[in-house]
Amino acid sequence: MNKSSRLPGFYKLSLKERVALVGEWAGLTEEERAILERSLGPAQADRMIENVVGTCALPLGIAVNFLINGRDYLIPMAIEEPSVVAGASHAAKLVRQGGGFVAESTEPLMIGQVQVLGVDDLKRAARAVLEAREDIFALADAQHPTIVRLGGGAKGLEVRELPDSPVGPMLVLHLLYDTRDAMGANAVNTACEAVAPLIE
Repeated sequence: MNKSSRLPGFYKLSLKERVALVGEWAGLTEEERAILERSLGPAQADRMIENVVGTCALPLGIAVNFLINGRDYLIPMAIEEPSVVAGASHAAKLVRQGGGFVAESTEPLMIGQVQVLGVDDLKRAARAVLEAREDIFALADAQHPTIVRLGGGAKGLEVRELPDSPVGPMLVLHLLYDTRDAMGANAVNTACEAVAPLIE
């Protein structure tokens, strides 16, 4: 099958025909295609987040015509607003004529912060933290072995001395943490919570 995301008349197909075409285009199994036709159940939702009381279904559409960094994509969009999928598909068609979209990203680094209050000798404390860098990294990385296995984890350490903060002398540690494909807030928070006692 032609793997182009340029699918003229896609919107004219029936729902079943669109599912079949997307399934064939993406190489989906029958089980994966069936997922497109059923909703998230409450039991599954309850395992995903806290305090679940139900689910909220949205239509799932496919934006076509996307050429990104020289590669074709079908873009899933869960949205209730009419014309957005059609508008995105049309815009992608226009951009495609000029060579498509070009995208790049920065490293997936997040910064976690540990503040130490009441530090008598900021310079000495900053040196001690920097000298313990490898121990800090090892402890932070031990919290998320999967992220580390995928190439992420603690990547940098910054120490700031704030002698005149409103609450007195303060040492601030910034832990630069590569979260890979994870959203990362929980990962970097857990890493900082683990290293805080060592720093203090």
